[in-house]
Amino acid sequence: MLDYALTAFVTLIVVVDPVGIVPAFLSATHGLPDAARKGVGLRAAVIASLILAGTALIGNWLLDRLGIGLPAFRISGGILLFVVAFEMVLGTRPAREVREAEQAIEEKVRDIAAFPVATPLIAGPGAITATLLLAGRTGSDPVTLTALIAIIAVVAALCAAAFAFAGRVAKLLGVTGNVVLSRLLGVVLAALAVQFVIDGARTAFGQS
Repeated sequence: MLDYALTAFVTLIVVVDPVGIVPAFLSATHGLPDAARKGVGLRAAVIASLILAGTALIGNWLLDRLGIGLPAFRISGGILLFVVAFEMVLGTRPAREVREAEQAIEEKVRDIAAFPVATPLIAGPGAITATLLLAGRTGSDPVTLTALIAIIAVVAALCAAAFAFAGRVAKLLGVTGNVVLSRLLGVVLAALAVQFVIDGARTAFGQS
């Protein structure tokens, strides 16, 4: 349980990257008063946690209905997570997130807490894929699944905290700090993604 909880926490914290998405959050909430910005961050964290928790609860059921085996999803999910890690290492992910957030504002999205902050900044494709993969490793055990949902809530709370102090965090890290942190987290995520692919391949070949 402890090993699983640690793996789940590290995976989600690296994929979501609460500190790394602060610049995109600042861009999305540009012009808002501090109180309104904090409200948007808190609401977005709640929405994202509900999305990811729902994914953890019904993800395996949905895969079964679609006839998709967990080994296949582990391999494909690992590849997708590796793409996210590749973007982080090269530094293209933060720029893309800021650009998407700016486009959302220009298109006058009514509720920026739901879009683009909750999704895709927090509960993006990478986070949803990681949650599905982690839920698949619970073996439908209620205790382990509850632990996963609790970890999702913790990661969402960290996002809300990072958003609450977004201005200070951005100034504290600076451009260099954000770049170095993103590169390091990208390397860790790449290793986790490769491990998911290896686990999926082992299971698939073992069943064949």
